[in-house]
Parts: sequence; C-alpha cells; structure tokens
Amino acid sequence: MSETEAAKRALIAERLKEARKLAGLSQGHVAKMLGLHRPSVSEIEAGNRRVSADELARLAGIYDVNVAWLLGETPDTLDAQDPRLELAARELTKLKPDDLDRLLKLLAAMRSDPAPNAEGGDR
Repeated sequence: MSETEAAKRALIAERLKEARKLAGLSQGHVAKMLGLHRPSVSEIEAGNRRVSADELARLAGIYDVNVAWLLGETPDTLDAQDPRLELAARELTKLKPDDLDRLLKLLAAMRSDPAPNAEGGDR
C-alpha cells in the first residue's frame, strides 16, 4: 500500500470513528446495525479493514453525514448545512441550564486558546 493510500485509509478511519462518536453510538451497536461483528467495526476504525462502497454508504446514513466527508473530499470545517450541527443542537437541548452554561464557557475557552495540540492542529 502506498503512503497516499495509507493516508487516505487513515483519514477515512478517523472520520468514521468521529462520526460514530458524534452520533452517540457504540461499535457494538453499529456492528449490529450493519450485520457485522464488533471487531470488524474496530478494525475499520483502526484503518486495518477496507470498507466497501455499500458499507460506506450505510455508515454515512447511520451517522447522518455525507459520504464525501467520510472520504475526506470535503473540508473538515463546518457550514450551516452540516448535519453534525443538527445533531449537536439536539444534544444541547437535553442539557440542564447549568451544564449548558459550563459547556459554553468551555467552548469559549477552546476558541481563545491559541496553542495548537502536539500534532500541530487545532484539535
């Protein structure tokens, strides 16, 4: 496998894991929805197992994200139409007022923190 292919597979694996967590699902739950064993989902998210086009489309539907985003063909920035924003908004409505205040303060602190993480990114 070339470096480009390995990087692409790693990006897809990372986005699948991120999307699953944002959807609030466990690997076991996703595996059951796909008719797979949980280790298969783990291997996909680790980049050790290829994902078929059918599996990718089904995962995008389960996670309510675009296949293009999972493939890394769209930027990793949010726009107003990003389905993750809707998911976040739904989750925010479930918070108690005090918890929402704490979360908003945390978000403000994250935006104002100029120090990038150890990998040089913003996350």
